[in-house]
Amino acid sequence: MNELTTHDNLVSLDDFIDNQYGYRGTSARETFEEGYEACKLGAMLQEMRKENNMTQEQLAAKCGTMKTYISRIENNASDIRLSTLMRIEWEIFGKHLKLSMD
Repeated sequence: MNELTTHDNLVSLDDFIDNQYGYRGTSARETFEEGYEACKLGAMLQEMRKENNMTQEQLAAKCGTMKTYISRIENNASDIRLSTLMRIEWEIFGKHLKLSMD
């Protein structure tokens, strides 16, 4: 077997993250987790925008903001206020935002 087909070095995603960023509670891991959550929000917004056949510019116009702001959110380069996200979800896409804590 060549290097690409061997399974000897496979690890679970949780183990990989632990090895790369440390265990939960450490500074590096918490920074990673915060970034991951923000990334998920950006991806969700982008997916909903595309499902509704909207450009970033169209979404921005409906939200009363700039295309660059939508782009920064989708690319995890800008934080989004919860109130803004809730407004986008409801007013633009007719959806309710559900939050959960683990």
